[in-house]
Amino acid sequence: MREAEQPGQNRRHRRDDALARGVPRNPAALPGAVPRPAETWLRIMQAHDRILRRLDAALRRHHGLSLTAFDALRRIAGGGPAAGSAAEAAGLTRPVQPATVNRLVSDGLLSRETEDDAASLTSAGRKRLAAATATHDELLGHLLTLLGDDAAVVTDALARVSRAARPRT
Repeated sequence: MREAEQPGQNRRHRRDDALARGVPRNPAALPGAVPRPAETWLRIMQAHDRILRRLDAALRRHHGLSLTAFDALRRIAGGGPAAGSAAEAAGLTRPVQPATVNRLVSDGLLSRETEDDAASLTSAGRKRLAAATATHDELLGHLLTLLGDDAAVVTDALARVSRAARPRT
């Protein structure tokens, strides 16, 4: 015992320290405890980017399809807009449209209707899409199970933000 300490005084101080060990003095300073908007946005963007990259890599490795090509096949298979080009039905942005659709046609996954530039899946396209959908859904499901019991809360919160952020017409 040090000279300046009174008996019993140091014992209480050590016990308080033991109880507080590992607990920050300001819990709001913990990452994620009370996130700032920039932190929340960063986490949303990181999760989105990383999930897209994982899906793209898995689809390329197992099915020879980029995520963009997979999404195009899936939208065209679903009927897309009743009128319009295959690229519009696939939901592709202007610079990506012709290249993606042309690649899917040359790979034998889409056939083009010449009169209105519409496209439909070939038998090979339907088979590839079915296999790729299983890979996509399995991986996405696995990653999203990491939300655990928070999945419903996160889904609801993101839906509210999405509704509030949609363009006003």
